[in-house]
Amino acid sequence: MTSVKFWRFLALMLTAFSLSLSMAHLLEFPRRMLFERELWVRVTVIEGVYALFGSVGAVFEVGAIAATFAVAYLVRRRRAAFYWTLGAGLVLLIALVSWIVFVNPANAELARWLTGPVPADWTKTRDRWEYAHVVNALIKIAGAAALVISVVRETPAEREKR
Repeated sequence: MTSVKFWRFLALMLTAFSLSLSMAHLLEFPRRMLFERELWVRVTVIEGVYALFGSVGAVFEVGAIAATFAVAYLVRRRRAAFYWTLGAGLVLLIALVSWIVFVNPANAELARWLTGPVPADWTKTRDRWEYAHVVNALIKIAGAAALVISVVRETPAEREKR
């Protein structure tokens, strides 16, 4: 396996793993928005259902970004692949920044609910957390698509019809 193939494989896999966590949030969103306070808080905060999303997810997300930029460097002389890969890396980086700016503060607030009362305006934090995850998933979909396009662009066309 060449260096480019290895790094592409790694970038695609880590991006897929990162996106899978975001897709879980996206697919859960419609039903979770219907949860009553007690159920939403129990599932999201108390039971620790998403505990590994932060630790393992961070490795996937940062790894995907790093691997994608490594691929961009390796294909820098191949215009189409370079621009699609660089674009993918930038979009994935935007997803991480979005998580830091919008989800992380909501997570900090949710952590306070473990030892303190859930505030009366709990839906404000819930909405921020839920909608930020939806936006994050959509951003990652765009990044993953750009990364796949970068590979597809370099796939040789079929020379013969079978």
